[in-house]
Amino acid sequence: MSLPSAETFAMTLTLGGRYAGQQDWAIHSERGTLTARVQTEFGGVLPEVRRVQTSRMHAQTLTSLHYAEGDGYGRANFETGFDRKTGVVTLRQGRDEAQAPLTVDHHDPVSLLLWLRTLGGQDRAEAHLTGGKALIQRLADLEVDGHPASVYFLRPGGAYVYVEQAAPWRLLRLIQPTDFGPIEANLGGSAPPRRQGGSKGRRRVG
Repeated sequence: MSLPSAETFAMTLTLGGRYAGQQDWAIHSERGTLTARVQTEFGGVLPEVRRVQTSRMHAQTLTSLHYAEGDGYGRANFETGFDRKTGVVTLRQGRDEAQAPLTVDHHDPVSLLLWLRTLGGQDRAEAHLTGGKALIQRLADLEVDGHPASVYFLRPGGAYVYVEQAAPWRLLRLIQPTDFGPIEANLGGSAPPRRQGGSKGRRRVG
């Protein structure tokens, strides 16, 4: 099963049924790698914060080569790099940097979601992230807006991922527990009109 080499889509965020932001995905391939940029604009019932995640991964296995997370305005405040030639994982957070042996292929938070699209309804799987091992369990199939979906539950973290069962195997819904409560992201939808003044007063992360 192979994913599209170029793809853009948007997801609408809700918290308790109320608008909580917008998430825009842009994916493209280049020289044997796949790069995904995910920009999340939290808002509505949540503080207005921007988060930008960029994942560069192997085009076939979707394992991570480099991952960065920040506000999109400057240097990322968190990065991980996976150098297979030297067998080293490098982690940077702010000014701090650490290295560890690279003994198995890893996923990052973005590449993991894209990889789930390729499982084809597999009942159980596991993936390695820098924070530890993620266990994936398939739950009962459901329909999302009329589209049959495979539902995966991720531990630790308790996230739910709904993947379209037919090509192009879209991410139809994501549910992620947070300190505010479970945030739900649904494919499509649109943001409500902005109040006059646009993005003035937007808080930046970092």
